Amino acid sequence: MASTAIVWDERYAYHDTGDHPESPERVGSIVAHLQQTDLWSRLREVKPTMAEPEEVLRVHTLGHLERIRRAAELRGGEWVDGDTYVSARSFEIALLAVGGVLDATDLWVEGLVPFALIRPPGHHATPDRAMGFCLFNNVAIAARRLLALGYERVAIIDWDTHHGNGTQAAFLADADVLYVSLHQWPLYPGTGWLDECGVGAGEGYTVNLPLPSGSNDADYAYAFGAVVEPIVDAFAPHAVLVSAGFDTHVRDPLGGMKVTEAGYEYMTARCHDLARRHAEGRLALALEGGYNLTALGSSVEATLRALDEELPPTRSWGKVQVQPLVERVLEVQRRYWKI
Repeated sequence: MASTAIVWDERYAYHDTGDHPESPERVGSIVAHLQQTDLWSRLREVKPTMAEPEEVLRVHTLGHLERIRRAAELRGGEWVDGDTYVSARSFEIALLAVGGVLDATDLWVEGLVPFALIRPPGHHATPDRAMGFCLFNNVAIAARRLLALGYERVAIIDWDTHHGNGTQAAFLADADVLYVSLHQWPLYPGTGWLDECGVGAGEGYTVNLPLPSGSNDADYAYAFGAVVEPIVDAFAPHAVLVSAGFDTHVRDPLGGMKVTEAGYEYMTARCHDLARRHAEGRLALALEGGYNLTALGSSVEATLRALDEELPPTRSWGKVQVQPLVERVLEVQRRYWKI
């Protein structure tokens, strides 16, 4: 696993949310778990740098940036959304989270496949609003920067149990970013139905798979094979980013899905294969949700192990429950893609 890197920092715990599901212990618990495995000595550790505010403005409005800054630095912390807290150091740590994903993509020149173990998460943050535990949209900002650097097409695959409404909003009218989300439906934030496909020049470049509660490894593997891979193949991205949320895990307290470590291993391997086919291996993952600390550590471990495999793992998945829903998604998406 010499080609795999993790980007993380103890300072991510300084985004102090108190007694909250998105807790300061999340990143530290993952690292503590990994340190007990044989993987640890083979991982390349990278400490992130803090992003400049100008990077955040690639996606977010100046008003949004300043609201988060004032809540932290002037008021010493406050609730900026019904479930989103900003503490005294959250502005700088949110910039460190953005920097973690930007630094992760910079590692591609060294032939590394990075996983940015960051917090706060980002995919609910819209251009002008913090919500759903998210302050700045880390992955969306990284995608915008990649476009500015000359990458013509970027694919974002989001397997968090909650729909990434912020990422969808950021690229709704864009044809150079493909956003694909597999998420539980119905569930917060209530967006991401299968007919939300983009607008204007971006029509067809938003792909939503709103899966029912109880969807398991077999269902996600089927959705990947039937929808995600054919569309990403047709898009042929120059870079692949993954919003890696682990609240789809069967033990997660905030979701109702039944994904296990085997499911994450499989999805990671498929994403890695897509990146190798189209993007010279340029794949970066960034932590989103996941709130059972034990499951979080073992799921990240499974994800990292998948990056070390030459071939995608094969499984006998069992019965697929989501085929009718996937067929409806395909019916919509065939308006835009020859799949």
